[in-house]
Amino acid sequence: MERSVGNTKIDCVIGDITRQAGFDAVVNAANAQLLPGGGVAGAIHRAAGPGLAEECRPLAPINPGQAVITGGYDLPNPFVIHCLGPVYGMDTPSDRLLADCYRNALRLAEENRLGSVAFPAISTGIFGYPLDEAATVALGTVVEAARTLEYVRVIRFVLRPEALPVHERALAALVS
Repeated sequence: MERSVGNTKIDCVIGDITRQAGFDAVVNAANAQLLPGGGVAGAIHRAAGPGLAEECRPLAPINPGQAVITGGYDLPNPFVIHCLGPVYGMDTPSDRLLADCYRNALRLAEENRLGSVAFPAISTGIFGYPLDEAATVALGTVVEAARTLEYVRVIRFVLRPEALPVHERALAALVS
């Protein structure tokens, strides 16, 4: 599914965040120490190679809602934007912190004049954020931000199969 908001195209696809060729940045659902781990963070670090962890080391720790940017190393993307999403039920207010992840990632993309960004479904894995709620917060935040973006022209959500219909419904409810 694809929708346009202002000059920005937003789409949702099933795929692998580490294989988003043609995108200026992919977003890492990071841990506070920006270290390799499980899930999206582990996959991105494995694909990028050891240089990513080296660049991340002095940038850590980050707090829920914060974002930092690094090079992409062996990924097909020049940049990685690392966001620490909230642990659902522990980091509060979870909805504001999750929205901050998306806002701060797009702010960094704009500051670096990036034209395209690919996001995973931040906090929906081991951080336990319910998929329906997370999709509503994520898409609502991205749609609102897209109205003011100057450089970012393509925003993609790269999702697991079960997350795709949930994100498509949230996007369709926001943009007809």
